Amino acid sequence: MPWPSRKRDKGAVADKKEPDAKIAKTEEETSDMEEEEKSTKPPAGSSKSGWKNWKKTKESDSGGEESKITYCHWLLKSEPESRLEKGVDVKFSIDDLKAQPNQTTCWDGVRNYQARNFLRAMKLGQQAFFYHSNCKEPGIVGIVKIVKEAYPDHTQFDQKDPHYDSTSRKENPKWSMVDVQFVRMTKRFIPLSEIKAHHLAHKGDGGPLKNMMLFTRQRLSIQPLTQEEFDFILSLEEEKPR
Repeated sequence: MPWPSRKRDKGAVADKKEPDAKIAKTEEETSDMEEEEKSTKPPAGSSKSGWKNWKKTKESDSGGEESKITYCHWLLKSEPESRLEKGVDVKFSIDDLKAQPNQTTCWDGVRNYQARNFLRAMKLGQQAFFYHSNCKEPGIVGIVKIVKEAYPDHTQFDQKDPHYDSTSRKENPKWSMVDVQFVRMTKRFIPLSEIKAHHLAHKGDGGPLKNMMLFTRQRLSIQPLTQEEFDFILSLEEEKPR
């Protein structure tokens, strides 16, 4: 039996810190919208020291050679706080994932074409950051891995589900989902505000987060990460919160 629908931010919901943010009603309306993620003001001083330390370590490990720019990791947004959508609570936090059988669930409810295509590109065993979105303090809380590659999202055919799509046909489904499994919590919560500070610094000095999709395609609930982006963010676990 499939798990109940995990309502993601519908391609995606903007974080709460901007009260006038509008949530588009269809995937066509949301696919090209780039409303900035809501966060507190980035800390002063940005992140150049962190970037330099990371770069020094990476150059030591790789002999100074730059890695190819490919997407091999992911960032998955989900809402940790209760919110009703068509009468159904769409809350799904990382603790909810941990409570699932075998700490595994289907990642359904994605109704944005670009996000869907990213889902379809995911490969078995790839890792993703679990990102709490549309909450008081958004940010990365844990790591999951892909344990089943893309297959039809059952919620598109369920008339009682908030993400039912009457235009999708079982012989040619529009929407896909994957299965993910909990790997671990990050060693500390990595808030959006901190990631944004690094992103702004890297835009100036060419660091790995300079083009991070979290800030260039903010509304997407499924986002790809390069190896460099993933490794740098993971390195933040070891730093004291700013």
